[in-house]
Amino acid sequence: MLRKLALFIVAILVTIQSIAAFSITVPPQEQRCFFEMLDKEDNLHISFQVGDGGNLDIDFWITNPSGELVDDARRSPSETFNHVALVKGRYEYCFSNSFSTVTDKTLSFNVIVIKPFVEDTTSKVDPLAHELRELAAGIEEIINEQEYTIARERMHRNTAESTNSRVMWWSLLQSGILFVVCAFQITYLKRFFE
Repeated sequence: MLRKLALFIVAILVTIQSIAAFSITVPPQEQRCFFEMLDKEDNLHISFQVGDGGNLDIDFWITNPSGELVDDARRSPSETFNHVALVKGRYEYCFSNSFSTVTDKTLSFNVIVIKPFVEDTTSKVDPLAHELRELAAGIEEIINEQEYTIARERMHRNTAESTNSRVMWWSLLQSGILFVVCAFQITYLKRFFE
């Protein structure tokens, strides 16, 4: 049992190079850039969600080691990206708040680098190790889907709270207008009959 658990942990550690979750603030008219050193065939998975606030849009892009644009999202509140490195080197990803002149943007993002599994053809493949690799891949897929679902739920919750707030203020405004019209009509009718 202990051997199986140790093999499972090793399989997960071999499959996943690094996982990082960050939360940053991007001031107006500025950008924040980060980088990952990737080998060929590494999978770079990035998902981000802009936090609470009015305008939730932010620009995002990934560049390869030669500086060419690999992927981007313009004015997006949340996105998920998967990029398989075609060449070894430094891949840079940036978040920009360039279109905002006043508002800071709080941003949460996850970065996962998945190294491809290189199977040793000289040794006999252990069926248990093969099953563990499949389990690790399935767990990784579940984690990615869960992160995406959490980000979408957060965005929908913020939208629902904003809508509820607007409905409340609109109801108060209508009640105020109704009260003013009622008071005006009573005063007007009173003067009319005098």
